[in-house]
Amino acid sequence: MTPEELLTTTRTVRKRLDLTRPVPLELVKHALQVALQAPSGSNTQRWHWLVITDPGQRAELGKLYQRACREYLDSPHAAGKLFADDPERSKVQKRVGSSVEYLADKMGEVPVHVIPCLETSSAELPAGNQAGLWGNLLPAVWSYMLAARAVTLGTAWTTLHLAYEKEAAEILGLPDNVHQAALIPTAFYTGDTFKPAPRQPLEEVMRLDRW
Repeated sequence: MTPEELLTTTRTVRKRLDLTRPVPLELVKHALQVALQAPSGSNTQRWHWLVITDPGQRAELGKLYQRACREYLDSPHAAGKLFADDPERSKVQKRVGSSVEYLADKMGEVPVHVIPCLETSSAELPAGNQAGLWGNLLPAVWSYMLAARAVTLGTAWTTLHLAYEKEAAEILGLPDNVHQAALIPTAFYTGDTFKPAPRQPLEEVMRLDRW
């Protein structure tokens, strides 16, 4: 794949995650090794990566995710309910909502969970520039997902389990000063018809010089 193809066809994979095929740990480690080349503010590299393969832990995390996801799906902000007044966008959103609902029930069965975390100096997140703080980690998470795609693994960026972050931290044995950023289900994917997703025209979202 060219860099442009990789960047435009790395999609969120939910229904097409292969729940039956084991994922070699070496593939995950390779993708993480690539991710470590992402930018990090002041080169602090305060990231940590939990790779969960134990069936019991995955099942427990899956229950938390399912609970949080059901609450989200019942809310007016659920993906499938957005842009109801726009027939074209609504159609896409309903497909997204359907795949979110599917993953809610299957998360615990996904072969690998990758949980990127950020270490801070204390249990409380520092006040101030949260963009700068999380910018130390989130580019690396996307790099991991791109690198995973390059070795035929599918991923999805999910954060719903963070509604129960403390419960998840207990399952994972995290220290108080290590904060979770996401839960990235990782598995081989079925099919190979990835293509760029519908997006708003650039003219609608780009401003030149001033708003």
